[in-house]
Formats: sequence, C-alpha cells, structure tokens
Amino acid sequence: MVLSETIYQTLIQHMDLGIHIVDDTGKTVIYNEKMAQIENMNSRDVLYRNISDVFAFNEGHGSTLEQAWRNGTESHKPRQTYLNNQGVEITTVNHTFPVREGGRIIGAVEIAKDITKLERILQENRSQSSRKYTFQHIIGSSRELMEAVEFARRATRTTSSVLIIGETGTGKEIFAQSIHNESSRAAKPFISQNCAALPDSLIESILFGTNKGAFTGASDRPGLFEQAEGGTLLLDELNSLSPHLQSKLLRVLQERTIRRIGGTKDVEVDIRIIATMNEDPVDAITENRLRKDLYYRLGVVTLFIPPLQERKADIAPLAEFFTAKYNRLFQLHVTGLTPAVERLFQEHNWPGNVRELEHVIEGAMNVIETEELIDTKHLPFPFRNRPVPDHTPAISTAKQHDPAVISPIEGSPGLHEYLFQAEKQYVKQILEENNYNIKQAAGILGLSRQSLQYRLKKLGIQKILV
Repeated sequence: MVLSETIYQTLIQHMDLGIHIVDDTGKTVIYNEKMAQIENMNSRDVLYRNISDVFAFNEGHGSTLEQAWRNGTESHKPRQTYLNNQGVEITTVNHTFPVREGGRIIGAVEIAKDITKLERILQENRSQSSRKYTFQHIIGSSRELMEAVEFARRATRTTSSVLIIGETGTGKEIFAQSIHNESSRAAKPFISQNCAALPDSLIESILFGTNKGAFTGASDRPGLFEQAEGGTLLLDELNSLSPHLQSKLLRVLQERTIRRIGGTKDVEVDIRIIATMNEDPVDAITENRLRKDLYYRLGVVTLFIPPLQERKADIAPLAEFFTAKYNRLFQLHVTGLTPAVERLFQEHNWPGNVRELEHVIEGAMNVIETEELIDTKHLPFPFRNRPVPDHTPAISTAKQHDPAVISPIEGSPGLHEYLFQAEKQYVKQILEENNYNIKQAAGILGLSRQSLQYRLKKLGIQKILV
C-alpha cells in the first residue's frame, strides 16, 4: 500500500499536465509541480486553501474547478484566463470534472494545459506588426550599407520571396519591414515570427493554425499564414525550423495553399515570404540545417547585410542616433562621445553588431549624471576592459599580398571603374591561391564569409566554391 501511494504521488508530480484537485469544501488537496509552474505559484501558497482566496477571476467567468465541486459541472473550456496571487495573468486550456462517491460530490479535478506563452507570442506578433520601418530608418552612409539598401529597394518592385542573410544584430528585420512598407503590399499585414523561439509542436500550430479537435483543447484558430493574407510574413532564423516544417513551408511556397492542423481542406493564401538567417546558407545546407530545395525556392532574391565591423563609417551616425534616442527616454542632454570612446568604438570588432552598439550606449547613459559626453568611465565594465582586438588580416603562408599592386588596366578608366576592376582582380587572385576555398579566402581578405559571397556576386565572379 505504501508503495502504491509512492507511485501515485510520483506519477502526479511528473506529469506534463497541470493537476489541481480540491475536496468537498473547495480546498486544494493535490497541486502538482507542473500546475505550480503554469501558474507561477508555490504549492504551499495553494495547498489547503480555497480557490477564491488564491486566484482572481474576471466578473462572470468564475473558476471552472469551483463550479465542478459546487454544481457538479464538467467542462472542456477552450480557454480560461485569470490572475494568480501576484497579479500575473495566466491562460490555460482545462478539462474540469467532479469526483463522485455514492452519488455525492467529494471533490473535483482540473487538468490544465498552459497556453500563456502562446497568447503572449500572438500579442507580441500583433504589436510588432504595428511598428513600421522604412528605408529612412536605416542609419548609416557607408558604401557597403548603401549597396545593401539599393539592392533591397529593387526587391520592393516584385512579390518574389526574399532571403536576408546577416549576423545577429545587423538589422535584418528593419530591412524586411522596409521592403514590405515600400511594396504594393504595404497596406496589408506584416507579421514577424522568430522560428528559434519555440518548439516545433508550437511553431507549427502558430504558422498553420488549428481546427477544433486536432488535439485536447484545440480550437478553430487561423495561423500566421492566414493572418498575413495579402501582406508579408517574416520568418526569422529560418534555419532553426526542423526538416519537417521546412518541407511544409516548401509546399506553401510551391502551391500557395496551407492546411490547418487537424484540418481536411486546403486554404489558398496570398502572401510574400521574407526569411532571415544569421549564418551562411552553404554551411547550413552542408550541416543539414537547411533544405537545399527550400534555399533555392526562398533565395530568389538574396540580400546580404554587412556586419558593423565591415562598415565602421556607420558607427558615428549610429552612436548619434542612439544617443538622441536615450536622451529623450532618460531626460538627459548628452551631446556625443569623447575622442577616447570614439577610438575605442573604432577599434572594437562589434560581434553583436548594431544591437551591441545600442546596448553599450544605453548602458553608458544609465550611469551618466550631469556630463554631456560619454566617456570611457561610463561604458559597461566588460566592454571597457576588453582587450583591443587584432584586426591584422591573416597572411597566406605562400605569399604576402599588397592590394595596392595590381596589373595594369587597359585604357583610362574613371576612378570608380578602376577600383571595381582592382578589387575584382585582387579577390580572384586570393581565391585562386587558396584553391577557391571561400572560408580561407575570406580570412585573408579580412571579411566574413557572407560578405565575401556578396562581393563575389557584385563583382561577377562565378566559380564553384567550397
């Protein structure tokens, strides 16, 4: 008997569903760990207390558990939203039923599934959709950035899928929104979803929607494909999707139809898909994180966003923009950076890109009092004490290269054409000497692999690369 009781208690505590049981007086007698996790509560604050003493429900929407033990009501409620004892809003899908013995109600059981995270994600998607960025919000004037902006502007003229490649923090979503807001779809929804933020089971229901009865607690809900009808759906970190979901996405792109989970009919959708990746697609394909056929289908238009370390001319205007932003938020009057900070910013390699720059400035302005310039003493401690990186590009062991020494160019080209041909000649030379290994060549040129690929396309260099 003792063993049976131990097994019973272990089973209850390790279930992946919330279990809440009350006795015939409405007091909690069983409250498992999953339920405590869902409701962000400590079990000692709930056990042996009445439901109404712990939780708050909207007027006219009382506790389904209380209704079960008082009235014998069984419910499969699609959704129940209430507040815990700290005022935090909880949303669950419940199956609640009374427990009877000899015709008398001796208690009630509630089995709950947490959908709070799903509700918050949907709210976040709606709030993100209300933000509108255009190309005017892209700060900087470097040649590398302007080339990316010009390429993105051309993509506004069509409805083809777009693949945006860039390191984390380079501003890929701003480019995506800019393409949408200057296209013929601007009046329709723009919906963004981070594919890395959620498990497959949840992301699939969010993207494709659900039909009632698809699983316990499922209701008729349109997915993001349907919600973005006529507009644009941004899939951030596409390479985080499982092969199964990548296959379903490929079907959407090919057939322009989706089927809800649990559904039996296909629904036509008219959307433009923009996807982003923070790694080289060649690497993702090689390591089976990206389907090759999906890459070819999505990459009709491929846009590379250069990292901040390769466009350091943009650091000053970006710093000015972020300083003005936090002056408004913090009621400060900071006018700029000291020369020492300017030098430090130019020497830093910015692995977090524009996002890191913003965070550094925000952190500095949190500790400023009456000063008008951001000084090194205001910078976050890890940043201030980070060693100055060595930006000297790797040198081929076979031969040292001087980019200023190039073969003569016929005729008398203008400066722009001369520089274009010189760059093309030098890049080809490095590629040839490294047997067209793009990773090695990028290291010697002091570029990221993504940036080198972008330059190869711009320079018209076509060769099978490894």
